[in-house]
Amino acid sequence: MAHGQARPILLGLIGSPIAHSASPAMHEAAAEAVGLKAHYQLIDVPGADAAQLRALLSALRPIGFSGVNVTFPYKEAVLPLLDELSPGARAVGAVNTVVVRDGRLIGHNTDTTGFARALVQAFGPAPEGPVALIGAGGVGKAVAVALARFPGLEIRMVDADPAKAEAVAASLAGHAEVRVCRTVEEAVDGAKGIVNGTPVGMLPDRGTPVPPALLRPGMWVADAVYSPLWTPLLAGAARIGARTMTGRELAIHQALDAFALFTGREAPAAAMERAFDRAVAPLAA
Repeated sequence: MAHGQARPILLGLIGSPIAHSASPAMHEAAAEAVGLKAHYQLIDVPGADAAQLRALLSALRPIGFSGVNVTFPYKEAVLPLLDELSPGARAVGAVNTVVVRDGRLIGHNTDTTGFARALVQAFGPAPEGPVALIGAGGVGKAVAVALARFPGLEIRMVDADPAKAEAVAASLAGHAEVRVCRTVEEAVDGAKGIVNGTPVGMLPDRGTPVPPALLRPGMWVADAVYSPLWTPLLAGAARIGARTMTGRELAIHQALDAFALFTGREAPAAAMERAFDRAVAPLAA
């Protein structure tokens, strides 16, 4: 096979903690399925400041990376360090995919496109609202922009830092009905949907962003966390008969969109789904 000699496409993930990430498995399997070879490197850097992030990003070009994904806690911190932002990334104010093109670093946000598609797949073309959205960080902002695409859906945002939620609400003014709530109780009261856009419930954390007593059987509940797949929030929702969407759907859909940006090739969904399921199986046990 001629392409076997070609240098593999170099990809990676910047964030912390990321040991449980399914991204290497998904991207390497997708590349193989379209006849490419990829190496996807986990770049786990806890507590990096702007100078360290800048050094890391500027090293991507000379080392020969085609791009990297960015996850918690750096989705917002990388913004000023990039050469260009896609309209989607600028609208969200967070980046989860950086493409290296002609020596320039271009930021995109595939959490938004990925979440919108995943939501439709799970709950139909018009998810019921109001929706309580927990978290106004990188993922929360992307989810808010995705929810704003559904006409007439009221979004109730709550964050430990109310100023962050206020900023998201201001950025979506005129595009969506966003109400900033002071407490999770206030956001969930009368809501038809709940989305967790925080890392609460991600291993080793066993907490839940929504007290189980607030969940109702008629609700739909989605979680951006996928390690474990059944977070305490989703397990509680499933127990009472609420409809659920695990972080699997968002993880796969954002990766499909990122792979297309990295390689210019459409990612084979089936290969990514299989790779994701293999990667998270040990966590689900």
